[in-house]
Amino acid sequence: MAQSATSPASLSAKKSVAERGLFADYAALFKVRVSVMVVITAGAGYYLGSLASGISPFHFGMLQALAGIAVVTAGSSALNQALERRTDALMRRTSDRPMAAGRISLAHGLILGFAAIFLGSLYLAQVTNLLTGTLTLLTAVGYVCIYTPLKRITVVNTFIGAFPGALPPLIGWTAIRGIIEWPAVALFAILFVWQFPHFMAIGWMYRDDYAAAGIRLTPTQPDVSFAARSTVIQSLFYAVLMVPISTWPTWLGVTGHIYAVTATILSLGYLWYTIRFARIVRTPNAPESRAYARDLLKASVIYLPLLMAALMLDAKGRLLF
Repeated sequence: MAQSATSPASLSAKKSVAERGLFADYAALFKVRVSVMVVITAGAGYYLGSLASGISPFHFGMLQALAGIAVVTAGSSALNQALERRTDALMRRTSDRPMAAGRISLAHGLILGFAAIFLGSLYLAQVTNLLTGTLTLLTAVGYVCIYTPLKRITVVNTFIGAFPGALPPLIGWTAIRGIIEWPAVALFAILFVWQFPHFMAIGWMYRDDYAAAGIRLTPTQPDVSFAARSTVIQSLFYAVLMVPISTWPTWLGVTGHIYAVTATILSLGYLWYTIRFARIVRTPNAPESRAYARDLLKASVIYLPLLMAALMLDAKGRLLF
């Protein structure tokens, strides 16, 4: 006998599909992959700060700190999508985001976003220290209230947005140390500089999408030849700067020279992919220019975790288990 559309089994199946759909929408709303990268870099800062304090980083306090940072990051992503829901709907790569597609309402997204940022920052202030809670809150405010609106106003938004984007490892350090010190500044500098070739590659790959939505980026400038030259100049400048900046922790005595050699090799590889990306200047409208951008993006995503791993493995006074 055919199963009724309203039978318990059918209703249960529909409920299961709806639950899976809502789970996926929350994952997209909170930008889980971005949040994971934030937690990794914050974890590196916490790890190094723990070694500087002469204690094992592997304790419950680390989980508490990273959990709080993850919650605030998720809330920032939700508010970012609330502000950009109309813009996201105009771009192919973002049109299916839950708020842009209307699957999550504006009120729903705002409540989740504000609650996560407020409660996560308060939790961090309680389980770590006031400085960490405040820095995390300011990072969220900078990302949502300054960087996000600027994306429709000026190409300088990329530079401004790099500041909150580079704070997670510094916040991880302060979560255990309670103060801002030079090693934390070095971690901030590494992430700050790393972002530019990474985001220029993304901007070039999706320049048509961004331009259609009115997002102001260096790659979306009307004169494609000028846009290509400007994009390449900025990418190369920061990729070259990445070589000495990546070795700064060694000169501060945070790591041994094995890290310095590894960081130099990795950074030269990052630079090589950026130089390869510079070919877009010759034929900015050719299909292969997008392929060069995609390769640079992949290299940037691989480079950062490898650099963080090398930094942690060669940290002076490291604890082995």
